[in-house]
Amino acid sequence: MKTHEEQVAEALDFLRIELPSWGFANTGTRFGKFLQPEAATSVEEKFADAAEVHRLTGACPSLALHVEWDLPGGAADAGKIRKLASQYGIRAGAINPNLFERQEYKYGSVCHPDSGVRKMALDHLIESVRIARELGVRDVSLWFADGSNYPGTQSVRRRIEWMEEALEATHAALDPGQRLLVEYKPFEPAFYHTDIADWGMALLLSRRAGPQARVLVDTGHHYQAQNIEQIVTWLLREGMLGGFHFNDRRYADDDLTLGSIDPYQVFRIFHELLSPGENLDDVAFMVDQSHNLKGKLEAMVQTVCTAQELFARAALVDRARLAELQNACKLVEAEECLRQAFWFDVRPAVKAWRKWHGLAEEPLEALRASGYLERIRAERGAANAKAISSYA
Repeated sequence: MKTHEEQVAEALDFLRIELPSWGFANTGTRFGKFLQPEAATSVEEKFADAAEVHRLTGACPSLALHVEWDLPGGAADAGKIRKLASQYGIRAGAINPNLFERQEYKYGSVCHPDSGVRKMALDHLIESVRIARELGVRDVSLWFADGSNYPGTQSVRRRIEWMEEALEATHAALDPGQRLLVEYKPFEPAFYHTDIADWGMALLLSRRAGPQARVLVDTGHHYQAQNIEQIVTWLLREGMLGGFHFNDRRYADDDLTLGSIDPYQVFRIFHELLSPGENLDDVAFMVDQSHNLKGKLEAMVQTVCTAQELFARAALVDRARLAELQNACKLVEAEECLRQAFWFDVRPAVKAWRKWHGLAEEPLEALRASGYLERIRAERGAANAKAISSYA
C-alpha cells in the first residue's frame, strides 16, 4: 500500500495547469480596471511571467493565448510565438478567439442576424484553428458572448441553427489531432438568454459539431449552489469533458482565485476526476481569473499552489472504503471518509515533493524574495504609468 507521501507525489507529478496570458496583463471588470505597475505589457512579458510561475511551482509548462491580444497579426505572428516559447521554455497553449470586442458583435458574432457579421466571426474562428495548427497546439477554446437582453428581440431557434453551422464549419477545419473546447455561461453580457447557457447546450452543440469537440467547464460559470461535480461526472461518463477554466465565485463568474471562496467544492470536483476508471490524459486544466486587485504573479502562484494541495487531498480519498460505506448506506461514515481526506494536512508532503524536484518549498515566499517583482515593476513601470494616466 502506498504511503501518503507517495500518493501525493504521484498526483502532483501528473497535474499540469495551463496559465492564461491575460492573467498577467491589466484586465478587470466591466466597471473598470485597477492598473498595476508589474502588469505585462507585451506577449513577451507574459511568457516571462509564465516562466517564473513555472519555475516556482513546477506545474505550468504552457501559456494559453488570446488571438486579438497576443496574435493581432493572426497566423503571421506564429513565428514570434514559437521563438518566445523556445526562449522561455513555455509551450503555446490553448488558442482563444475573440468574438466579443468588435463593434460589429453588438448583437452577436456567429449568431448575429446579419450574415456578413456571421461570416466575419466564422473567418476568425477558422483563422484561430490555423494559428493553433501553426503552433502545434491541440485545443481551440471557444467562448461566445452571444445572446439577447430582452424577450422577443431575437429568434432563439434561428440562433441555435447559426451556432450549429459555425461550430460544424470550425470543426471541419481541424486537423486530426486538434480539438474544439466549447464553453458555456448562464449570463453576462447577455441577460435574457445566452446562446450557450449551460452544460447541456454545450454538450449537444459539441456532439453536433463533430467527434473532436468537447465541453469546457469554467468553475465560475454556474448559478449559486449548482452541483458542479455532478456536471463533471456526467461529462466524464459521456466522454465529453475537454477541460476546465479554474477560478472561484461568490455569485457567478466572479473570476476569483481558485479555492478562495469554496475550496471544498474544488476538492469535490477533483475527487470525481480521480475516481477509479477515469482517464484524465485528455482533460486540460487551465486558469482563467481576473486579478484586478491581487498582485498578478502572486495570485497566479497562489492559485497553482491551492490547486496542487486540493488535488493532493483528493488523491488521498480511500475510495475502496468509501465504496463499501456507500453500498452499505452508512451516510455519516461515508461523508467522514471523504472529509478525512479533505482535512488531511498535505502541506508537508507537497513540500517534500517540491524539494525532491528542486523547487522552492514555499513558492509564494520564494517569489517575494526573488526580486522578480521589483525588477519587472521597474522595467514596466513607465509603460504602465502611462496607461494609468491615460485610463484615468
